[in-house]
Amino acid sequence: MKISLLSATILSTLFANAQQHPKLIVGTYTNACESNGIYVFDFDAKDAQLRLLSSSEKTVNPSYVTLSDDGQFLYSVNENGKDSKVSAFWFDRENGSLGFLSSQNAEGADPCYILNDGENVVVANYSSGSISVFEKNKFGALKEAKQVIKLEGHGPNTKRQESAHLHMVQLSPDRKYLLANDLGSDRIYVYDYNPNAEKDTLKYKNTVNLKPGSGPRHLSFSKDGKFVYLLQELDGTLTVFSYHDGMLDKIQETTVVASDFKGETSAADIHISPDGKFLYATNRGEANDISVFAIQNDGKLEFAQRQQTLGKGPRNFTIDPTGNYLLVAHQYTNNIVIFNIDKTNGKLTYSGKQVPICAPVCLVFTH
Repeated sequence: MKISLLSATILSTLFANAQQHPKLIVGTYTNACESNGIYVFDFDAKDAQLRLLSSSEKTVNPSYVTLSDDGQFLYSVNENGKDSKVSAFWFDRENGSLGFLSSQNAEGADPCYILNDGENVVVANYSSGSISVFEKNKFGALKEAKQVIKLEGHGPNTKRQESAHLHMVQLSPDRKYLLANDLGSDRIYVYDYNPNAEKDTLKYKNTVNLKPGSGPRHLSFSKDGKFVYLLQELDGTLTVFSYHDGMLDKIQETTVVASDFKGETSAADIHISPDGKFLYATNRGEANDISVFAIQNDGKLEFAQRQQTLGKGPRNFTIDPTGNYLLVAHQYTNNIVIFNIDKTNGKLTYSGKQVPICAPVCLVFTH
């Protein structure tokens, strides 16, 4: 019994320390200012202080990154037109150091989103309107793409929707399905996900048609997996779907755009608080703000707040594991701004803290 109690105490201490000092991984653009690509910070959750630990050795435009479930490997896109790649790194969970493992041709132009599970890495290629699937080897490195799906279609916005533009791929919570957002054709494509398949990892299941010209960008599942929240870039629409077994049914449509706002809309990122009670969504363009919604018992949203993000281009943001802080990455003012979260109502207040960094566009906390 003493050994069991001691083990429990050690585990509890380790968990508490991990929560108090998680690592923050930052993906950046390297063609806008001086940047090595990927940066790793220590985050002190007691006072929201960021301390730089390490960076990659000059990887090109890692505009989106993802950490493996066991925290041992990091995968990034290298967004570089027709020369785009996908890269793998080993990741030291203790000191935050990175080591390059391998890269593969993205088999598509301008990958802008990446996810991974135990078997595969899946990438959304924006400019070519395609999805690429890569298998991992036993050492975490990437093999050549085993499947590429090229999508077709267009929308009414002739400047942004002249062809398919994949903006996000996301696995369902049970990892049976993959959802792919096509900004170009105003559709969500749903695929059966077969992680161990040699070729057809993704098999088409159904399509969800959205409001013409809305431009689906990012989505988030509710904590119980019963609802999907979709943010549309071009008009700021925020759509709520009930979700079951790969099927989506619309139950609400709201917006992140203020009723009196007349400027350019460019909605970007969406996340749910760790306790599942609140949803946050950013709007770039000329708004540069973040909207807060309370999630009701029926999955619908109730508007709570709209807060300026205190920078330009809030392309991505994240919430720390404790749920006390929200960090916003500003692509154009080269900084990360930290907000306090009121857990009772979800509202944000500026913490007084921000960190300068070149063109940050992706923020990921270690598990």
